[in-house]
Amino acid sequence: MTTHNYIYTFKFDTHNEQLCKLESRQLFGREASNKLLFSNVLIDPSISPFIKNRFEIISSADDYAGLLKIIKDKSICVDGFKVEYMVLDGDTTGYAERLTKLKDVGYCIEGDPDYVKPSIIYSICMYDVTWYFGILEKHDTSWFKHKNKPFSFSSAINMDIAKALVSIVSKGDNNRRLLDAGCGVGTVMLEACIAGFDIEGCDIHWKACQSTRKNLAHYNYTANVYRTDLKDHGTSYDAAIIDLPYNLFSHSDDDNALHIIESAAKLASRLVLVSTSDIKELIQRSGLTLDDYCAVEKKGKKFSRNIWVCEKN
Repeated sequence: MTTHNYIYTFKFDTHNEQLCKLESRQLFGREASNKLLFSNVLIDPSISPFIKNRFEIISSADDYAGLLKIIKDKSICVDGFKVEYMVLDGDTTGYAERLTKLKDVGYCIEGDPDYVKPSIIYSICMYDVTWYFGILEKHDTSWFKHKNKPFSFSSAINMDIAKALVSIVSKGDNNRRLLDAGCGVGTVMLEACIAGFDIEGCDIHWKACQSTRKNLAHYNYTANVYRTDLKDHGTSYDAAIIDLPYNLFSHSDDDNALHIIESAAKLASRLVLVSTSDIKELIQRSGLTLDDYCAVEKKGKKFSRNIWVCEKN
């Protein structure tokens, strides 16, 4: 029997596979396999753009009949429940049989079900000849509304990348205080705000700050946005996200990027850097330790970004 507390399922497009693996390594300490991960780490699935469900394991058994008996013996009594079947990799149970099994489990629970707005969702699943019963927590898709933010630009980070950056830099801990350095139109800040993070933003360009503030206000989010050079920003944070300027191809631009990285390292001990070029040498020169890395392409465009996870020595 498994000794894990949770089963996580994942959903992502091919172009985001490496980013999902990076996020999984940072949140759980290892990568998901076949879009599935058993873990003892508690993560809110809605913090990630890729986690589809979190299944909290209550009981498990070697066979289905044994699992039903365990559920009955628990004498669960609750109103407003719902039961769903979670299909995992390798489970060939047909749709009609899944419905029958859902009825079986439902009859083991005392109380009136609610299929529209359930107070709790119980679930069963089967993986590697073991049956599981537990509580299902689904991904909240309300962050999709940010697609319609009033201000944007073509080279802005995709929403899914922005959301992943927040989960990666925070390692899933929304008690961490974050900084979005070079906030642009606030794409990262929107995802941090909806996930309940304490985040502030700064940008040297007044139009960027204005656009970020208007986007935040559009969704009634409250967060400070400062028009300032990063070197002049004196507030400390637990972690920071920095989307570096995109034209890092000359010596002067490298100097500017190094200036930004060093300034951010004075404000936070953990940094996630986003670049369009290889900045490994700049990271080393800044005195940071490179903890993890991946490259991700912007969907539908030949425009890739590099994601660098760094820690202060």
